[in-house]
Amino acid sequence: MPDDLVAWHDLSVRYPYQERDAVGPVTLSLRRGERLLLLGPSGAGKSTLLATVNGLVPGAIPAAVGGKAELAGRDATSRPPAEWSDTVAWLHQDAEQTLCGMSVADEIAFALENRRLPEAEILRRVNDAMQRIGIPVAWRDRRTATLSGGERQLVAQAAALAQDAPLFIADEPTAHLAPEAAARLRTLLLEARGDRGVLIVDHRLDGLIRDIDRVAVLDADGRLFAEGEPRRLFRTHGADLAARGIWRPAASELDEELCRARIALDLPPLSVEEALRALDALGGMCREAAVAGVQSFVAGRCPAPSPLLDRESLVRLTDAACAPLFGPVVLRNVTLDVRDGDSVAILGRNGAGKSTLGATLAGLLRLRGGRREGPPGGMAFQNPESQLMAGSVREEIAEALGRTVAKQERLQTADRLLADWGLAGLELRHPFELSQGQKRRLALLALVAADRWPLIVLDEPTAGLDAAGVEALSRRLQALTQGGRALAIVTHDMDFALRTCSRAVVVGDGGILADRPMIEVARDGALLGQAGLEEPAAMPALRWLEKHAPC
Repeated sequence: MPDDLVAWHDLSVRYPYQERDAVGPVTLSLRRGERLLLLGPSGAGKSTLLATVNGLVPGAIPAAVGGKAELAGRDATSRPPAEWSDTVAWLHQDAEQTLCGMSVADEIAFALENRRLPEAEILRRVNDAMQRIGIPVAWRDRRTATLSGGERQLVAQAAALAQDAPLFIADEPTAHLAPEAAARLRTLLLEARGDRGVLIVDHRLDGLIRDIDRVAVLDADGRLFAEGEPRRLFRTHGADLAARGIWRPAASELDEELCRARIALDLPPLSVEEALRALDALGGMCREAAVAGVQSFVAGRCPAPSPLLDRESLVRLTDAACAPLFGPVVLRNVTLDVRDGDSVAILGRNGAGKSTLGATLAGLLRLRGGRREGPPGGMAFQNPESQLMAGSVREEIAEALGRTVAKQERLQTADRLLADWGLAGLELRHPFELSQGQKRRLALLALVAADRWPLIVLDEPTAGLDAAGVEALSRRLQALTQGGRALAIVTHDMDFALRTCSRAVVVGDGGILADRPMIEVARDGALLGQAGLEEPAAMPALRWLEKHAPC
């Protein structure tokens, strides 16, 4: 039995009609029992590289492949992709690529039935996977189409986990999960097992990175430019990763700020708490420099509070009963006011009703009771493909601009906007050919370019974006609110919410648990626990500063 569970040998992939490779050449391996994290900017080809493991590329997705991919010592193309189900379980970036529209129990059992496992074994695995993922028994007979996006992701996770395969591939597995569910998945996915390999692409690295054995990083051209053990890699390449717009743990940012302050911790930290404990161990001799480093870290993640202004109400819900289309009421007695220039984070567990509340604010869902006042809003959906309709990236934006000006002028404006949003060079591509992060940027740009919605609702806008994309998105959203537009942002990314939103609405238990300034919500441990949330990465550092450098 070979030591390498996965091995890429000078592998490259080029899709039809494209002028350059989507990824590669890459030479990389994953050993049995190893947990490997793959990082890279949006569009670097991470998902394409994963798709070569079991021959989806080129077996089901046409492409010209150079070099070779091996799985369990065999050429990945030596079997049809479906026949590798005894070796690899795959959790896709989009749950819809895994689910078939059946009941929850049938979805989880589907791959096991295809492998002709005994009925009793299938039942045992389905029940075990549901329990470990935290799926209620009451969901067993529910159609997955009736679930929220995050709930569907939980079912897809259970379906992959139930396969108990030697290799687990997870492509952005926590993108649509509330922090509580994401932490549970990380525990299950990364539990030590001598025989199972884990290959994971993710951007929520805090809490994940401590259980990763090795990190491999692709550059914007899809080539491997860094590889190694996490502590060493993030200390050595942290600044380079930031410059390339690639995700890194918050501890790496703090470590870099401390190094600028001339404090190099003996052991590069993998968590903010670990770094702060190391600072405390240094004693008072470096206190001034340590405070300066921590202050710089906090300033980048926790902006100064904006002054409260007496602004006009834009959209108001009064005693509202909110329900998804064709579904039951999930939120009752909702009274909520969104004002001009507001930036409101909508937070809560998967299935709590966040997306329903967002769509109700936008006027897309009819109330079952109560009243909504105000103009309609625009909404960027959780799945960007739901709103991409044109035949090319350029046409998508040109159509969004409206037809009140000449087409040539609209096309020129579209090209300028695409360049501003980091999508230059993709103008002639079909929107569905883009990476998930690029699709999301395109969908957001199409919504903003229309310049006709006083309220914009964004549902999980950071899912699939690289660090540079999130940084740019945050700046653009702040510019929109400064221009008087109102934003309601459904998100599980607490760091993004703290950085971008001045206010938070926490949803749970069938209603609104809290409507307070975002910084107050981030400080309220009891509320976060009740809503299945976790505090932003900057909060331990903020508490450390209040102890060691009080104002």
